[in-house]
Amino acid sequence: MSAQVRSARVPVTVSPSGEAKAVPLLARPLAPYYVIAGAAALLLALGLVMVFSASSVTSYTMNGSSFAIGARQLLWVVIGLPLAWVVSKLPVVAFRRLAFPLLLISVVLLLLVLIPGLGKEVNGNRNWLDFGGPFRLQPSEFAKLTLVLFGADVLARKERYLGNWRQAVMPLLPVAGILLLLVMAGGDLGTSLVLMAITAALLFFAGVPMRLLATLTVLGLTAVTFLSMGQGYRRARITGWLDAGSDPLGAGWQLMQGKFALASGGWWGVGLGASREKWGALPEAHTDFIFAIIGEELGLFGTLITLALIAAIALAGLLIALRASTLFVRLAAASATVWILVQSFINIGAVLGLLPITGIPLPLVSYGGSALLPTLLAIGMLLAFARREGS
Repeated sequence: MSAQVRSARVPVTVSPSGEAKAVPLLARPLAPYYVIAGAAALLLALGLVMVFSASSVTSYTMNGSSFAIGARQLLWVVIGLPLAWVVSKLPVVAFRRLAFPLLLISVVLLLLVLIPGLGKEVNGNRNWLDFGGPFRLQPSEFAKLTLVLFGADVLARKERYLGNWRQAVMPLLPVAGILLLLVMAGGDLGTSLVLMAITAALLFFAGVPMRLLATLTVLGLTAVTFLSMGQGYRRARITGWLDAGSDPLGAGWQLMQGKFALASGGWWGVGLGASREKWGALPEAHTDFIFAIIGEELGLFGTLITLALIAAIALAGLLIALRASTLFVRLAAASATVWILVQSFINIGAVLGLLPITGIPLPLVSYGGSALLPTLLAIGMLLAFARREGS
């Protein structure tokens, strides 16, 4: 067995023959901590710059100032970063104690959304609570963090009984089902897909039989397909995705304009702030389709950097899960990582035309405090786990 030697500069190991070798970067105990912190900070900075750029025209039209929407995003960043820092200092037991209270709060907020006069509909989805002025809350975004913590906690408590599939799925599946039904009742299909991915990740990393997991996946996808075709605007999105050219001025407009933005960016982009699509051609340029503006202004280089930063967070998050000494940490880290990765995949896939448009934001990059705050809290949680496991 080789012994690790602590060095003031580079960690090294000493082999049985006495030869000292440097420890690979990702094999170092705190490597995931620094990778997640660095990649998340860079994505947050990139997102803030791109929100200011992509929203400038819309912001001027709506508010008389090109910087109003960007300033609002900056405010959310200023609020979210200290919260993420506080969360990164919490002990593991604190996350477990928060699981059930957060579940109760999430269910209440999701129910309030469905009450006429309290819930607000945006783009066909009734998933907002309006507090007046520019401040609105989307409870479905916080449901993701709730499901991560509750699912990890309840499965960790049943660690000895996970070989029995009935014990493994109770009460996780009923609770996940309630959250899914409440989110779907508001029409938020994109968030529903992410909640399903979180549930699948929890069960997979808990070691439930693959046959059970495959059955649940098929049932979930069947339900999503049925719901996707149940509303006229959702059917239009599917039609626009399958054949955007059949309705270029209607259902296919957003997808085609997003592709035009990506295509016009070339290798290095048209220049920061020089997007032409943001001048009213591309809907939701600073939210759901901000990746298209990154491609237009920063080119293929900018999109690849974005993908690399997301991949870095995913890799480091999975390393934390694989190295975890407790089941709760493994499940919470893995499911939070899957949440960020799957949400990124759904958003970017929609912009590229690989998936239907669901209106889901790009984590840490798209505009919106309701999406940004839970993601930053999840990043803080991953940092807390990484520091604990690496110490």
